[in-house]
Amino acid sequence: VQLEESGGGLVQAGGSLRLSCAASGTIFSINTMGWYRQAPGKQRELVASITSGAGTNYANSVKGRFTISRDTANIAVYLQMNSLKPEDTAVYYCNIKFGWPVTYDYWGQGTQVTVSS
Repeated sequence: VQLEESGGGLVQAGGSLRLSCAASGTIFSINTMGWYRQAPGKQRELVASITSGAGTNYANSVKGRFTISRDTANIAVYLQMNSLKPEDTAVYYCNIKFGWPVTYDYWGQGTQVTVSS
């Protein structure tokens, strides 16, 4: 299983970016797809996730600014990030959890998002 991320970059505060993540390989019974981020010196944290039933979950810090969406036909997940703040600067990782009864957990390589003030 591979997760290919794209869309990171440098943006000014108040700007927008859209992250994309496409999954390939043998994937079945998807539980969730999501985005996590890790800033320097901090632990990796959940940004947003979406379940197989299209339920979404967001970190409080991004509610109202970020939107997660998915393409079930192509096993892809997206993160639209608006009103970006310098504190959003981090490496963003795509994640997929799938399978039953055993749950498989895969990560992308990460994409850098830098928000300048």
